[in-house]
Amino acid sequence: MKKILFVIAIAAVIAGPALAQTAADHIQEGDAAYAAFDDTKALENYQAALALEPGNYEALWKTSRAMVDIADVIPGTGKDVKERQKEMYTEATSLARKAVAANPDDTWGHFQLAAANGKRLLLLGKKEQIAASKAVRDSIEKAIELDPTNHLAYHAYGRWHRRMDEIGGAKRLFGSILYGSIPKGSFAESETYLRKAIELHPEYINHYLELGRTLVALKRYDEAAESFQNVIDMPKTTSKDDVLKAEAKAELEALKTKKK
Repeated sequence: MKKILFVIAIAAVIAGPALAQTAADHIQEGDAAYAAFDDTKALENYQAALALEPGNYEALWKTSRAMVDIADVIPGTGKDVKERQKEMYTEATSLARKAVAANPDDTWGHFQLAAANGKRLLLLGKKEQIAASKAVRDSIEKAIELDPTNHLAYHAYGRWHRRMDEIGGAKRLFGSILYGSIPKGSFAESETYLRKAIELHPEYINHYLELGRTLVALKRYDEAAESFQNVIDMPKTTSKDDVLKAEAKAELEALKTKKK
């Protein structure tokens, strides 16, 4: 009996280290879950990697990404939902900042900082939005500088330009008096950057959704309708695509009144 217990103990000692998961193992499992559109499981694995290695660059920016993806599709529009989203976007922004500090020379930390901070600022007051918009622009530009093929950075810049141009003349003047200078953007630049994103990654349907919205702003309604239809017709490639397809259908319905 003692001999059997001794053998079991030795086997446990030998097997123990082999069974223990490393941060790299958790990141790999998180990536597999992300590819399978399971953002919750992806987040759990990335957080497990961070628990083992708090300064792990890849775990930091991917945890931030998973938090943003989950926050984006929290159902409902009530105050509790907005508060939950604000908490997650704020935490995602903090993690992305740590990622940039851990590796300032890689595109994804800077992009993720722009993405998380951009979502966070939409839930803040006007003064905070204007101040944060400059930081978001800087993060996007750095991401593009570090990797000119980062399609998501061009996507983000397209959205940034549209939002800045939506602040019209009177609002811009009044806002500048209250809050300081407001960064300038343009619908034309928004279209340019979104078309660049499509050129780099034509399978990513969110590019077409945002391009459609920019084309609406430019009053090019037929082109916008075509872009929204692309969103509806294309196959899913991310966990959020069902939500995006529903938004595209709503945009098409709204276009019917604009085109009359």
